Amino acid sequence: MGWHYRKSIKVGPFRINLSRHGVGHSYGNRRFHISATPDGRRHVTVRLPGGFQVGKTFGKRRYRHY
Repeated sequence: MGWHYRKSIKVGPFRINLSRHGVGHSYGNRRFHISATPDGRRHVTVRLPGGFQVGKTFGKRRYRHY
C-alpha cells in the first residue's frame, strides 16, 4: 500500500495543489474548470445541468508511476 499526500492552497481564483508528485494548479468555477497536473497533463471539465459532467485530458504523463 502506497502513501498519499495532498494539500490545496487557494490564491484568488487559482488553486495551488501540492502532492507527493509535485505542484499542480487549477482555475475555474462550478461549471468550468481547467487544471494542470504535476506530470504535465492538462484537464478540462465542464459540468452541465442535471448532474452531467464532461472531461477531457490533454497530454501524456512525463514520468513512470510505480
